[in-house]
Amino acid sequence: MDWSFLRLGWRTLWRDARAGSLRLLVVAVTLAVAALCAVGFFSDRLQRGLQRDALQLLGGDAVVVSDNPTPTAFIERARALGLRSVTSISFATMARTEDAQGGATKLVALKSVEPGYPLRGSLRVQAQPGGPEQSTRETPARGTVWVDAALLEALGLRIGDALLLGDARFRITHTIAFEPDRGAGFINFAPRAMIAAADLAATGLVQPASRLTYRFAVAGSPAAVRSFVRWAEAELKQPGVRGVRLETLETGRPEMRQTLERADKFLNLVALLAALLSAVAVALAARSFAAAHLDTAALLRVLGQSQRSIAGAYGMEFALLGLFASGLGVALGYAVHLGFVQLLAGLVEAGLPAPSGRPVAFGLGVGLTLLLAFGLPPVLQLAQVPPLRVLRRDVGGLRPASLGVLGVGTLGFAALLLAVGRDLKLGLIAVGGFAAAVLLFAALAWGAVRLLRAWVRRATAPRWWILAVRQLAARPAYTVVQISSLAVGLLALVLLVLLRTDLISSWRQATPPDAPNRFVINILPEQAQAFRARLHAAGVRQYDWYPMVRGRLVAINGQPVGSDSFTEDRAKQLVEREFNLSYTSTMPEHNALVAGRWVAHEPDALSIEEGLAKTLGLRLGDRLRFDIAGVQSEARITSVRKVDWSSMRANFFVLYPLDRLDGVAVTYLAAFRAPALPGFDNALVREFPNLTVVDLSQTLSQVQRVLDQVIAAVEFLFVFTLAAGLMVLFAAVSATREERAREFAILRALGASARLLRAVQRAELLTVGLLAGLLASVAALAVGWALAHYVFDFAWTAPLWVPLAGALAGALLALAAGWWGLREVLRRPVMETLRRAAE
Repeated sequence: MDWSFLRLGWRTLWRDARAGSLRLLVVAVTLAVAALCAVGFFSDRLQRGLQRDALQLLGGDAVVVSDNPTPTAFIERARALGLRSVTSISFATMARTEDAQGGATKLVALKSVEPGYPLRGSLRVQAQPGGPEQSTRETPARGTVWVDAALLEALGLRIGDALLLGDARFRITHTIAFEPDRGAGFINFAPRAMIAAADLAATGLVQPASRLTYRFAVAGSPAAVRSFVRWAEAELKQPGVRGVRLETLETGRPEMRQTLERADKFLNLVALLAALLSAVAVALAARSFAAAHLDTAALLRVLGQSQRSIAGAYGMEFALLGLFASGLGVALGYAVHLGFVQLLAGLVEAGLPAPSGRPVAFGLGVGLTLLLAFGLPPVLQLAQVPPLRVLRRDVGGLRPASLGVLGVGTLGFAALLLAVGRDLKLGLIAVGGFAAAVLLFAALAWGAVRLLRAWVRRATAPRWWILAVRQLAARPAYTVVQISSLAVGLLALVLLVLLRTDLISSWRQATPPDAPNRFVINILPEQAQAFRARLHAAGVRQYDWYPMVRGRLVAINGQPVGSDSFTEDRAKQLVEREFNLSYTSTMPEHNALVAGRWVAHEPDALSIEEGLAKTLGLRLGDRLRFDIAGVQSEARITSVRKVDWSSMRANFFVLYPLDRLDGVAVTYLAAFRAPALPGFDNALVREFPNLTVVDLSQTLSQVQRVLDQVIAAVEFLFVFTLAAGLMVLFAAVSATREERAREFAILRALGASARLLRAVQRAELLTVGLLAGLLASVAALAVGWALAHYVFDFAWTAPLWVPLAGALAGALLALAAGWWGLREVLRRPVMETLRRAAE
C-alpha cells in the first residue's frame, strides 16, 4: 500500500497552517469542544460528588421516614439483620429566651438525636460562632442544646446562655456548622436546635396531635442493607401501612440535585447553541478552504498524484487538525469548568472528586465528528478536480455535498448533541428547532430573491441600489446560503438575548426580591380582625389572606381511595396525608387557569392544582370527597390551575370557589413582607401567642443568591456562543469573497468607481443582514417560547419589539462583518483584480 499520502498530508497541513487557511476551522472546533467540555466536566464532577456524599445526606444506608413512631416490625427486622440503627425526631416549634433577656421568640426546627447519630458522615460544630470547625461523633449532652449560629443572632444570645424549649431549659454549648442528613439547599427554612433524645419528653412538646417526622436510619454490610430494603419495600405495600416511606441512595434527599437541575439545563442549552453554530461555521469555512485549494489540487493531479493519494492527504490533514483543535478545546473547557465551580460555590460543596475520562473522550469525539462530518465532505471533492482545470478555470468547481454524506454527518452530530444535553426535550427543541429554522430560512430566502429579481426589472431607484439587488439576484444559490447562514448565527444571538432578558427575568420574577418573607398560620377566626388591623398599623398593605381547612382525600367518583389505590410513590404519599384546603370566590392572581372555568360562588365545585391532577389521574368532572375533621365534603372538579410553588406566595392544591364553607373548623393563613420594624415578630407573637410565624428571609436571600450564581455561570458560558455566532457571521460574509472580487473587477473594468462599489457592497450587506435578522428574530421567538413552556416551565410572552430590533441588529452586524471580511476586495490594485478576473 502506498503511504505517500501521509507525507503529502503533513506537508499540506504545515503549509496551510502557516498561511492561516485553517484558522477559522480551528477556532470553530475549539469553541464547540470547549463549551461542551466545560459543562461536561462540571456535570461529571457534580454527579460523582453527589454519589460520594449521598449516604451522608441520608445519614445512613437507608432511612425509614414516618409521621408516627417507627413501626416495630422495621426495628425488629433491622435488629435481626445485624444493622446498626438510630432514630431522630424533628418538628417545628417556638424557642424563646428567658424573661431577663427579653423573652424573644423564634421558630426553630427542633431535632432530637440518639447516641451514635449520624450513622454516616459526621457533625461539624463550633465552640464559638465563626470559630474553627470540629468534626464530632458525639451528640448533645443531657440539658444542653446545639443550635445554628443564625438562631443566636436572631435572639441576641451567646454560647453559654439559656434557651427555653417548651417546659425545659437548655444551655447552649455549640453552634452547628454542618449537619449531614439535613439535606442540601434551603429546604429547612428554620434554624436548627438539636437536643438529646432523652431530653425530648421533658419539653412537653410531643402531644398526641403533634406533627412529627421520625427518621429511623440503618447502616451495615451492603448485603444486609439490600435485604432490609427489599423487605421494607414489600412491607410498605401491605394494606394498613400508612404514612411511612423509605429513603435510599436512589430515592433519598434530592434537594441538591433539584436545585442544580435548572442551572444544568441552562448551561446545556448554551453549549448546544455553541456547538450548532460551530457546525455551521465549520461547513462554511471548509467550503471556502476547498474553493481556495481547487487550483492546488489540479496541479497535484498534473504532477501525477492519484485521487486516492489526494483524498488521503486531505483526510489526514483534517484528522490531525481535528485532534489538535479538540485537544485545545478540552483544555480550555477544563479551565472554564473551574470557573463554574467558583461561581456556584454556594451550591457545590468543596472537594469535588476529580472528573472521569468521559468528558475528555466525548470532547474529542465531538470535535472530530464536527470537522469530519461538516468540514471534510467539500474538501474531499478536491481529489476529483480534473487536471484540465490548470488550463480552464471553468471546470472542476465545487458541487453541493451529497445528501447521503450530509445526512449521515448531521444525524451523527445531532445524536452527540442529544447525548450531551441529557434532556431529550431540551435537545429536540434546540436541535430540531435549528434544523427546521435552516430549512425555513432557505425557503424564505429563495422566495425573497425571486421577489427581488422581479422587482428590480421595473424599479426606479438609485444606481447603487439597483446594482446591489442585481448582484443578489444574479447568484441566487450564494445569496440563499449567505442569508441562511447569517440567520442561523443571528438566531442564536437573538435567542441568547431573550434568554438573558426575558427567560431569566421570568425566573427571577418567580421569587422576586419583594416576595413575602413571613408566613403566619393558626390565626383563629376571632383573631382575624385584630390581626389584620395589626398589619395595617405596621404599614403592611398588601398580603395574602386565606382560610385554611385540613382534609384527607377519601374517595374519587364515589370509590374509596388509599395508598393501595395507586402505584406511584408520590400518589401514595398524597392520599396518606392531609391536604391544606382553602376557599375564595376570586381565583388567586398568581395562579393560571389551564383547564375548565372558574365561576365565582359556584356550589358543588372544586379547583385543583395541575400537578395534583396528573399525579392522581384526575380530570374535569371527577368528584372528590374529603374528610374534614369528621365532616364529609364532596364536590366536582370544574377547573385546573397551574401553581408556581417557588413563588413564595400562599398556594393550595385544592380551592373551593366560595366565600365561605359551612360546617367546618377553619384557621387563617397570612403571607406578607414584614416591615422593617425592630422586634415586629416578637411583638406579634406576644399579642397572639398561639400563632406560628415562619420567617423566610433566609430562604429568600438564599434563593436570590442561587439565581445570581446560576445566571453568572450561564453568562460565563454565553461568551462561547456569542463568539461562535459572530464567527458564523464572519464566515458567511467571507464565503463569497472571491466571487465578489471577480464581479467587482469586471465592474471596475467597465468604469465603476470605488465609491460606487462601496455603496453597492454596503447596500447588499444591509439587505442580506436585514432579511436574515428578521427571519432569525421570528424563529428565536418560536424557539424561545418552546423552551420557556416545555423545558424551563416559564409563563413567557414574546416581546413585540424583537423582530424589528433583530432586523436592525442583523443589518448592522452584517455590515460590520462585511467591512472586516471584505475590506481587502476593494483595496486590490486594478491590475490584480483584472488578472484574477481573467483567471
